[in-house]
Amino acid sequence: MALELTAEQRSVFDHIESTRDHVFITGRAGTGKSTLLHHLSWNTAKQVVICAPTGVAALNVGGQTIHSLFRLPIGLIADSTIDQNPVTRKLLNTIDTLVIDEISMVNADLLDAMDRSLRKARQRKTEPFGGVQVVMFGDPYQLPPVPGDVDERAYFTDHYRSMWFFDAKVWLEAPLKIIELAKIHRQHDEAFASMLTAVRHGRVTADIANVLNTAGARTPPDGVITLATRNDTVSRINKTALDRLPGKVKTAKAELSGDFGGRNFPADEALELKPGAHVMFLRNDSDQRWVNGTIGVVTKIRDTVWVEVDDEEFEVGPSVWEKIKYSYSASTKELRKDTVGEFQQFPLRLAWAVTIHKSQGKTYDRAVVDLGTRVFSAGQAYVALSRITALDGLYLTRDLQPRDIIVDNDVRRFMSEAPRVVATELPAHATPTPDA
Repeated sequence: MALELTAEQRSVFDHIESTRDHVFITGRAGTGKSTLLHHLSWNTAKQVVICAPTGVAALNVGGQTIHSLFRLPIGLIADSTIDQNPVTRKLLNTIDTLVIDEISMVNADLLDAMDRSLRKARQRKTEPFGGVQVVMFGDPYQLPPVPGDVDERAYFTDHYRSMWFFDAKVWLEAPLKIIELAKIHRQHDEAFASMLTAVRHGRVTADIANVLNTAGARTPPDGVITLATRNDTVSRINKTALDRLPGKVKTAKAELSGDFGGRNFPADEALELKPGAHVMFLRNDSDQRWVNGTIGVVTKIRDTVWVEVDDEEFEVGPSVWEKIKYSYSASTKELRKDTVGEFQQFPLRLAWAVTIHKSQGKTYDRAVVDLGTRVFSAGQAYVALSRITALDGLYLTRDLQPRDIIVDNDVRRFMSEAPRVVATELPAHATPTPDA
């Protein structure tokens, strides 16, 4: 789908194309980070490789997982020897720019291992990342890295200031430019957007909490999606609602081919539906009839599924998610992007409820936020609230409490101390100059 860049997104794109700067592109929820990454992947003049920390994140951006790309072991790497075969070395030697999505989920040890891998493969041991430009996308206020076991946490305590990517040792040698996208596209009500910013930074006053709780105390209309902290809550809500519908469940089983691997699929392996089921789209439509996160109701099920969205009925066919692997082409002396596996399924998920984690990146006009008995991790309340486009679309199962607004202290420290550039203040660049 063709996406038009805003002036600030264009400015960031031009900066990436025209410099060798290592940049971290961040911004509040709904500022268009994904749109910019998508544009970069299709329009860059550089030899770009895109990677992400998880399989689903990699599929969503048309990239490869970090561990697969670099052939790194799962778990703590520390100072272990990094083995590389000739194929991996050639591939890593071809990269101009390495793009990492969901960087906030990448811990410092893994980023340092990527740095060591690039230096080794490119035989440029004194240059951070072996001379490769690194461009990172994410928001540390939303997704934290997953803590390991007791021994791993002890290692980070002894060797790093924190687990976060921004405390990797490579940044002691390499300057990192933080570029912040400022324009919010999801919320158009400035008052609500400013409240969400207060939640993001942990600066919620009693007045702000009162406004959010008063709005959230209203009874939601039937069928409004619930964003919940727990998987079991989501499963229970969806199963109960599906069982209430008349008729028999019809199951669409995903088709897997090639080297897809793993069990962390981008859609349900067995999708259970009935007419009347509330569903959420999991991909943008090439004809722009729906986007990732659009909510609809199943009207009929044949070989395809018919879904009604805003009084308009659409026929939905299966989508194909491609698992990508980068390789080096000796004939063209360039990177090649090969499809090594495919997952085919209807791009739908039951959507009476969804976990807050899976709501990441989605936009909803209305949602019920169920924080359960407590919030489990930093940023969880912010992610849930910031999915919603307007205050009058917010419903809460209980009042927000001070304990729900958690901001990681290391994120607070990094984002307050590190120099940042607002995207609109970047210097204008002329002709892009990809690395020779």
